[in-house]
Amino acid sequence: MNTTNATKTSRADITDWRPEDEQFWESTGRHIAYRNLWISIPALLCGFAVWGMWGIITVQMLNLGFPFSQAELFTLTAIAGLAGATMRIPASFLIRLAGGRNTIFLTTSMLLAPAIGTGICLQHKDWPLWVFQLMALWSGVGGGNFASSMSNIGTFFPKRLQGTALGLNAGLGNFGVTTMQIVIPFVMTMSLFGPFGGEPMTLVKDSGWIFGKIAAGTPTWIQNAGFAWLISLVPLSVLAWFGMNNLSTVSPSIGSTFGAFLKITWLYTLSFAPAILGLYLYLPAPTGLGLLNMWVAMPLIIVATLFTMKLAAFGPMKENIAKQFAIFRDKHTWSMTALYIVTFGSFIGFSMALPLAITVIFGSTHVLDAATNAWVHAKNPNAPSALTYAWIGPFVGAAVRPVGGWISDKVGGSIVTQIISAVMVVASAAVGYIMLQAYQSATPEQYFLTFMLLFVVLFTASGIGNGSTFRTIAVIFDRTQAGPVLGWTSAVAAYGAFVAPVVIGAQVKAGTPQVAMYGFAAFYAICLILNWWFYLRRNAYVKNP
Repeated sequence: MNTTNATKTSRADITDWRPEDEQFWESTGRHIAYRNLWISIPALLCGFAVWGMWGIITVQMLNLGFPFSQAELFTLTAIAGLAGATMRIPASFLIRLAGGRNTIFLTTSMLLAPAIGTGICLQHKDWPLWVFQLMALWSGVGGGNFASSMSNIGTFFPKRLQGTALGLNAGLGNFGVTTMQIVIPFVMTMSLFGPFGGEPMTLVKDSGWIFGKIAAGTPTWIQNAGFAWLISLVPLSVLAWFGMNNLSTVSPSIGSTFGAFLKITWLYTLSFAPAILGLYLYLPAPTGLGLLNMWVAMPLIIVATLFTMKLAAFGPMKENIAKQFAIFRDKHTWSMTALYIVTFGSFIGFSMALPLAITVIFGSTHVLDAATNAWVHAKNPNAPSALTYAWIGPFVGAAVRPVGGWISDKVGGSIVTQIISAVMVVASAAVGYIMLQAYQSATPEQYFLTFMLLFVVLFTASGIGNGSTFRTIAVIFDRTQAGPVLGWTSAVAAYGAFVAPVVIGAQVKAGTPQVAMYGFAAFYAICLILNWWFYLRRNAYVKNP
């Protein structure tokens, strides 16, 4: 590396960073930036995998006969989603406070705890629900990592490459959802760690994996859903420590490495407190008090997290957080937050909810009893396996995200966002109609192909929009603000991982699953108008950024 152009206090800390200087970029910056990107991507992928794994685990818990209702299993997915979203709020500030290398190393290492804990808990069917809910909460660390990862990578690249770089990091990182949905069903079929991995359980219902159905009675090592991630997390933590960098121009007050680790741990700990309190007030007995509905609990948790961070920060950390809170005075922070909910909120929300939704809607036949005028649900012998098909949508959505960033670099981010939002309005309404037909059919499997194709359209549009909205943020905001804005918007959008399972689960329980998708379509339509008003009309605030 050219140390003349990149003065360093240590191998990890770079004090001179000028990516907009073409000579510096070609001689020094490109190599460093891409090395950090290629380590960041698999670390983020594992974060997504650990965060999203409860979407698959809950399906297999149902197949293995764990003594929990469908509604209780939906809460596990929702809790993981809410925790990950909440932890993104402090994570969006970590790079400036603690440095990129320090943050990525420690937050990747933190994933070992929920991976190991989940593996242990899943070996005990008789353990109470709150233990599994605690593990789902802890898995939120993986969701939080997205905000810090994106804030970090955005600082390494020139503006002209922001869409592509952020699209690669987020898009390939998003493959953690798909990777998890393929890997977990596979590793549950084998004794991955021999006598150290525990004993198998026996399927009481048919299950599946990428290559088809797995019959009831098959031995299953569900604990491998957690343990399997140790194989990748340990080497990735080592790579992050030895291969990544802190940029002093972005993180001027890192201090000692130990001090940086304390900042990260403290802020993450602070985010757990309001999340736990909000969940306790929201979740029904016996886990919580059931005093608040979702639409009250969620904003309460967000506001409480922000105020807790502001009040409990100390020393230079307090001043840095106060400076970064300036993003909330910019109207574009709020417009882009709404637009990113459309894209990433939909992607992660549907990724979390889809496996269990497939199992519930298509796993049973639905017949109207003429005498009672009530729907009777029975096991569907021709049911498609969620573990065979659920990975397809997230795979496509993650694959096209870099394409969305690349196209947006060429034609502008907001025009791309406008097009995909229109597509999502139509596709979401169509999915709702198909759900209605399937949930009132004695042969719901006849609607499954159309259902999956429409969801692939939704995932494709949301994936492209992920790239376009991040490109827009990178253009609107300067380098010091773009990182916190990227982190904040991704944090709020990540609550889609909480909202979608709760809304879809509640509507399925009520017998009206289509209402959830009609509601999402209405929200997309509102954001379509918002994007046009802010960025595409004749006198737009910023024209097609």
